[in-house]
Amino acid sequence: MPTKNLIHCPDWATALLNGFSQVLLQRHPLCGLFCLLAILFTAPDLFGGALLGALAGLLTAQRRGYDRADRQAGLYSYNGVLIGLLLCAKLPWSAMLPPLIIASAGLSSILVHQWLKRSQQARSLPAYTAPFVLLGWAVLELAQPASASHLPPPDSNILFALVEGLGQIFLLDQPLAGLMIAIGLLLANRRAAFWALAGSAAGIGVALLQGEPLNLAFSGLHGYNPALAALAFCQLKRQPWMPALAIALAIILTPVFNSLPIPALTAPFILACWVLHVGNRVLRRAADDSAPVDQAIRSLAPRSRAR
Repeated sequence: MPTKNLIHCPDWATALLNGFSQVLLQRHPLCGLFCLLAILFTAPDLFGGALLGALAGLLTAQRRGYDRADRQAGLYSYNGVLIGLLLCAKLPWSAMLPPLIIASAGLSSILVHQWLKRSQQARSLPAYTAPFVLLGWAVLELAQPASASHLPPPDSNILFALVEGLGQIFLLDQPLAGLMIAIGLLLANRRAAFWALAGSAAGIGVALLQGEPLNLAFSGLHGYNPALAALAFCQLKRQPWMPALAIALAIILTPVFNSLPIPALTAPFILACWVLHVGNRVLRRAADDSAPVDQAIRSLAPRSRAR
């Protein structure tokens, strides 16, 4: 969503920073800068992959002549950011890793373009992070990375747990990362920041009610999909219940994806949002179909009273 830029930087830098902020469904360079710094300060080993993925997506879009406004908005970069983070986090370093990130991020840019071309159709659904999830699944399945189950140390600080739900969106498990991302989101959109934290809190609360270990419940792994789902609908002021419903759906779908032999990534968030979009269209169509019947009944009402 467009917002007024608070910092002035070259066009390429604006597009790059917007790519980081678009992971949070925002268009705001300062928010993107905080996300970039969160990666640099808390996971410097992932920083190069995130930056390379963002650049590869952006340069692919520029090379292929995609719409400049969409490039500047960061729409061709955010999937590349997540792909670079994922591959650096899951795969060991090798000479093939940078080309793999470049190829995957470039392909995500092409997929986003095809999705945007069909976005005007009535039945089309938003892409969200679907290219990242599909390509991430494919690469991880082919590469078969070693499964290392790493659980963060126990942390009883509920405030740290809330922001870690935001950090896990970028595969970061440090409270400082979540705090920096929360600040960036707050600068971009206060309403979005509130709903993102509400989604993270709901995920933590349900995990605790289900008896999850404290370190797992407070790790943010249960909070990032509900937070993203809330961000997708938080600006619908005429439907204030939609973010809460999106949070609930993402929480319900998360254990379903966690039971599969593939990492859930952001799939629960995507599917929850798609279900709501489809449901909203069905209800709207039903309301449109019933409108002529209601008008006919209202036109007949005076005659029946006259009799």
